[in-house]
Amino acid sequence: MERNASSSALLSKIKGLTASLVKELSEGRSPSITIHKFRNYCTDPHSNCLCSSDLPKGQQVLTLTRQCHAYRIDVLLRVLVIVQKLLQENRHGSKRDIYYMHPSVFSEQTVVDRAISDICILLQCSRHNLNVVSVGKGLVMGWLQFLEAGRKFDCISSPTTAYTIPVHVEEVKDIVSVAKYILIVEKESVFQRLANDKFCNANRCIVITGRGYPDIPTRRFLRLLVEKLCLPVYCLVDCDPYGFDILTTYRFGSMQMAYDAKNLRVPEVQWLGVFPSDFEKYDLPQQCLLPLTSEDKRRTETLLLRCYLQKEVPEWRLELELMLQKGVKFEIEAFSVHTLSFLSDQYLPSKIQEVEVLPGNKIKS
Repeated sequence: MERNASSSALLSKIKGLTASLVKELSEGRSPSITIHKFRNYCTDPHSNCLCSSDLPKGQQVLTLTRQCHAYRIDVLLRVLVIVQKLLQENRHGSKRDIYYMHPSVFSEQTVVDRAISDICILLQCSRHNLNVVSVGKGLVMGWLQFLEAGRKFDCISSPTTAYTIPVHVEEVKDIVSVAKYILIVEKESVFQRLANDKFCNANRCIVITGRGYPDIPTRRFLRLLVEKLCLPVYCLVDCDPYGFDILTTYRFGSMQMAYDAKNLRVPEVQWLGVFPSDFEKYDLPQQCLLPLTSEDKRRTETLLLRCYLQKEVPEWRLELELMLQKGVKFEIEAFSVHTLSFLSDQYLPSKIQEVEVLPGNKIKS
């Protein structure tokens, strides 16, 4: 099979990396590998940090003289050989596939995950460039049409039908849409509620769900839509620390993938709800509230320390503080206490029509 230019360039980098290690060994020196460190936030909201920059935030030098480093280098090189073969043969594999190629050496999946991240940093590429893919779990519906590897996705013909988001986002092209906005919802249950209510038919939009924490294809697909269609993007999550963390993953990226944040984050994402203040505003009964657990409180306090909340969206931080102060949480589905379609017929249209989003949602130029 013919390889593309990107694969050829990566194979050249792999060859250069291995050649440098062999040279160090041949000269009687202990080989070392320098890996840059990245982060998209710190936990000092009042510091003059540079976390919003995509530049490295330090580096780590791996050497064979330290046992833990030697093991990490061993794993890295084993995974690198597998990646090299995938690129040479123009084939794709999952992280799980790679794990089972040397399970006795890798011991657990996280070991492989770290090696893949290290390789991405060393080769200055994204994970999909290595032909390492994940099984897509994201869903999309609404006023959208596109091609992926020659296959046509015609969501427009049936705006309430769910389509699986393509894994190979780089092969998506010919995107057509007459939607007015993109709505991200945290959970599949809410996605299905909107589908049953024919929300897309009535509101001419695109709805996406990552079914919890979004995978890489979902985040890349969302970013591609925003870049191509230039539409407003709203995000609806549960009023709890997990929902808020999912919201920030879409907008700011995750720490685990900080090295590739520039290709995964979507700064245009606006928080539509649900807010802690929505409980009283929409007259939800006390029975809809759940007390924050000790783990919820710990997670919320940790979230509050993230520097980007203080510097970029302080109003989001105020809502998070309000949740902690009240000591309660509630789910999106709580609005069904009024009517089953209250979310579709009342809550979402009023939020979007009146642009009742926090001031911090305004996109900085």
